[in-house]
Amino acid sequence: MANKIRCAIVGSGNIGTDLLYKLQRSELLEPTVMVGIDIDSKGLALAKEQGLKVVYNGVEGLAGLKDEIDFIFEATSAKAHLANAPLFKDWGKKVIDLTPAAVGPFMIPAVNLTNLQINELDNVNMVTCGGQATVPIVSAISKIVDVTYAEIVSSVSSKSAGPGTRQNIDEFTVITAKALREVGGAKESKTIIVLNPADPPILMRNTIYAKIERYSEDIYTKIQQSLDAMVETLQSYVPGYRYKSQPVFKEDIITVQIEVEGMGDFLPVYAGNLDIITAAAVKTAEMMAVSLKSGVNS
Repeated sequence: MANKIRCAIVGSGNIGTDLLYKLQRSELLEPTVMVGIDIDSKGLALAKEQGLKVVYNGVEGLAGLKDEIDFIFEATSAKAHLANAPLFKDWGKKVIDLTPAAVGPFMIPAVNLTNLQINELDNVNMVTCGGQATVPIVSAISKIVDVTYAEIVSSVSSKSAGPGTRQNIDEFTVITAKALREVGGAKESKTIIVLNPADPPILMRNTIYAKIERYSEDIYTKIQQSLDAMVETLQSYVPGYRYKSQPVFKEDIITVQIEVEGMGDFLPVYAGNLDIITAAAVKTAEMMAVSLKSGVNS
């Protein structure tokens, strides 16, 4: 497709490299620059092989190419994005932030993508991989009945958690819990993440516990329907998203177990935690691209 939106990927680790593969499949977006700080980075080497311009000295080096890009995907760390965000804003670029910095509003495509005026946003935050996997489930429940408390346990293979993910653990728990309230609709929330060293590696698994204000068989039926619809929506851009087991209803507690299998773009399929956040980021950027081209708020 002609006139694709030109994209820079800031961060050449697992998330940035997985993004590269997904962006290359997009009919609306074109990855043109990858930015890193490690000259021996595998991600930078792959990007160079595939024809992207490669920057080895971080955002400082990207400054000289800012007129050649339209969107920036931040795939570094929360600390780095807090420093980079003002600069990207000065450049007038749209930013899709895959760190837990939360400079811009939370974006969960399955829940609130169409509710935000995308043309007016210059920075959107993809929350966390755990947030992308669990906030939609809590939102589906809260559409039917008030959720007084939501607790999620997100377990990912330690092999799929690179240095950036490990640096962001504290931010992960805080930001995911906040998104469960602000986007998911829970009144109170808690988040736990587990880096599982099992070998062979496990798929990403998420357990969601939701305490609801009232319950009945009719409410259970409506919640099940809402959950099924939400899972189907997620599968439209994350094909490996599915129930690990059917939801369990016990009085005012609902337990949902979700498994996420990756597409195997850069890392093996066990890295569903990477797959869900990069897929969500691309989905968001494509909607921003459509909105930008049409000049109409979505």
